Amino acid sequence: MSGKQGAPFIYTATWVVLLFLLRTGQASGQCDMTDPMIRERLETIQRMFDKGKVNANRWWNGWLIGYGAATVIQSTAMLVADDLSTRQDLALGAATTLLGAAGQLVTPDIAGHAADRIREIPGNTREEMTDKLTEAEGLLKECALQEKKGRSWKTHALYGIVNLGSGFVTWIGFDRNFKAGLGNFALNMVISETQLWTQPSKAISDYDNYRKKYDGCPEEALNRYNLSWSVNASPGRITLRIIF
Repeated sequence: MSGKQGAPFIYTATWVVLLFLLRTGQASGQCDMTDPMIRERLETIQRMFDKGKVNANRWWNGWLIGYGAATVIQSTAMLVADDLSTRQDLALGAATTLLGAAGQLVTPDIAGHAADRIREIPGNTREEMTDKLTEAEGLLKECALQEKKGRSWKTHALYGIVNLGSGFVTWIGFDRNFKAGLGNFALNMVISETQLWTQPSKAISDYDNYRKKYDGCPEEALNRYNLSWSVNASPGRITLRIIF
């Protein structure tokens, strides 16, 4: 094959390779989902949020109310107590539970409100359903990350530092013995660890299950990009046939 005769073939082959790569990239990176497929994913996420709503709200509200009530009770008791040591213990206890309540307030109850939040998003048209699915998937991931963060070693360490500080205040600040400081630290650790380990973790497993089921292109979408080709050679001519 001469240079002039081979040039068109080279150009054609180059475009074929580029087109094939483009098609492959579309197949692996973009899933052309049908409306029923989008609805199925939305319904799956909605069911997950609905099932986890009660426990998430119960845990968040329960600890907020518990810490708030403990703060009010200890503060009130401190004002009427006559013994200095008792007032000191109550003041420190009220400060500790106040920090616990503040921690709940600055950590939003995402999982508890996710179901209502997604339900309120319109999903009548295909564009609205697509936007709604994007929001729902992002919210599911956010809930899972929040629950993982709540059980991470960093959170346990942070609570430990606060409780250790409370123990040192009792021991050194209030001029008590070491046993009193250790008892304060141990009591607060039991409370904080109970809070952390009772935190719902449903969103973590829900997100993992959702990814296992839906990550990647659906089979029917991948099948649209099957490619076949054939080459026929004859004297002075090469024919390349491509079928997508």
